[in-house]
Amino acid sequence: MVLICYNVLKNRKAGGGTVIRTVIFNVKTDIIASLHPLEIEVLNTFKTEKASLFWSVILEKTGLKESQLRTAIEWLLHKNLIISESTGVEEIISLTKTGKSYATLGIPEKRIVQFLSSSEKDVTMGDLPAILSLEKDEVGPVIGFLKKHKDLSVEAGGVLKLLSSNSSSYIENKQSLVDKVAKEESLMMKELSMEEGDMVRSLYRKRGTEQGVFRIEGRPIFLYHLTEEGKSVVADLVESLKYRKTEVSQITSDILKDGKWKDVTFRKYNIKLNPPKLNIGKKHPYRQFLDWVRIKFISLGFKEMKGSIVENEFWNMDALFMPQFHSARNIHDVYYIKKPEYSREIEEPYLSNVAFCHEHGGNTGSAGWRYKFDREKTKRLILRSQGTVLSARTLAADPEIPGKYFAIARCFRYEQIDATHGTDFFQIEGIVLDETINFRKLLGLLNLFAIEIARAKKTKFTPAYFPFTEPSVELQVEHPDLGWIELGGAGIFRPEVTLPLGIKVPVIAWGLGIDRMAMVSLGISDIRQLFTHDLDFIRNAKAVI
Repeated sequence: MVLICYNVLKNRKAGGGTVIRTVIFNVKTDIIASLHPLEIEVLNTFKTEKASLFWSVILEKTGLKESQLRTAIEWLLHKNLIISESTGVEEIISLTKTGKSYATLGIPEKRIVQFLSSSEKDVTMGDLPAILSLEKDEVGPVIGFLKKHKDLSVEAGGVLKLLSSNSSSYIENKQSLVDKVAKEESLMMKELSMEEGDMVRSLYRKRGTEQGVFRIEGRPIFLYHLTEEGKSVVADLVESLKYRKTEVSQITSDILKDGKWKDVTFRKYNIKLNPPKLNIGKKHPYRQFLDWVRIKFISLGFKEMKGSIVENEFWNMDALFMPQFHSARNIHDVYYIKKPEYSREIEEPYLSNVAFCHEHGGNTGSAGWRYKFDREKTKRLILRSQGTVLSARTLAADPEIPGKYFAIARCFRYEQIDATHGTDFFQIEGIVLDETINFRKLLGLLNLFAIEIARAKKTKFTPAYFPFTEPSVELQVEHPDLGWIELGGAGIFRPEVTLPLGIKVPVIAWGLGIDRMAMVSLGISDIRQLFTHDLDFIRNAKAVI
């Protein structure tokens, strides 16, 4: 608390002199001076009430808009003048798209009864949708309801005949309720009578809410309490405001010209205050990460490779010197396409070159795998199991030499799902073609990727084996929770891969699990969280980019 003195000059009626009256009161000047008019409005509601108020009471007492009150509450919470307590959930009633049309045109029951009572021609149920602009699925239930309550009957030929007005009270009450909610846009369930509440629930559809008339949404009920500091501020607020000049938030030309700036107080701004949280639309954190990785590679001079997720075994495996008896081709490792089962004929001379390489090594200096290459099996369609298929297709498409290529490829394998494995995943695939490229440069690139993209603190390389690279290596990074995790494999393409596709220079290649890179960058410990519907994660997670 601080003691503040105000010397007030007051004209004395008798004698023409003046009297100086000193007013002394306690006030937290820094807090009160920083209060926005909206905050003052909210705090003023507490001075004649209890130290605890519900949101709805504050809204009613202040007359503020909900957005204004939400802003003021956020500020007061940040300043520790009030605290909030959730005491339950209240049900908010509003109209669906269907309900809004009923408010404008009238509910189907009312429109049908009015039309039948005034029509001089025979009308069938099939005539009503076109005449009254109703959906067919709206007419059937209404006719069934009116028949059940003996308001109408269906005569020979399907002609509808109005009998009585047994349901007139229900129809009027339903229309009245729709109009009531439409007028207010939304109402709390507790504001409705018991009969109205029952009617709302009967016309609410949890699934397919646009087909229902009413929408029911739960909203938390908050009770706000003054803190001890808040009580002190409210106690001093009334007296301090007596001597507070008119407050303005901007310097205008009029204020400067007229000299009014001398008689006003300029509002203080606290740039440390958190603004109200707005849940606006945004990209998924993982989508943001993938876009950033794409930009990173393009900025390094790489060209992007793209292709279909449905591939044949030739480009996915055979062109990569994987023998047709390799265990990875088992149905438990790859997903086969049921229809169609086979692709068109494989392009030549690549089919013959690859087949000859598998059988006898071709002109690569290799002995090959020494088996009879199945030219029909190679056309079998699968979901691509590795991003390297894009590298194989690029090598066969007359690439630039020297050249750098990358792809962010969606791949599919049958895996046991756990914290670091999924049945579908992204790979960051890449190749570099150059006369001078070597294994040491490959290791340097991999280390760069781990540090720049995954933001890994520690990396290490371990020897590995892949049918299409020699030498081969695996890149591992240290995860803060999971320990050392494998990011993927890399190596120099074997001649059995490059020569049959027409490439005569060294090619380094890598296929890294970008999902796992994202886990490190996003600070998560379960790969499944990358594809979660958890709104808190989607709204708040941010990759280290």
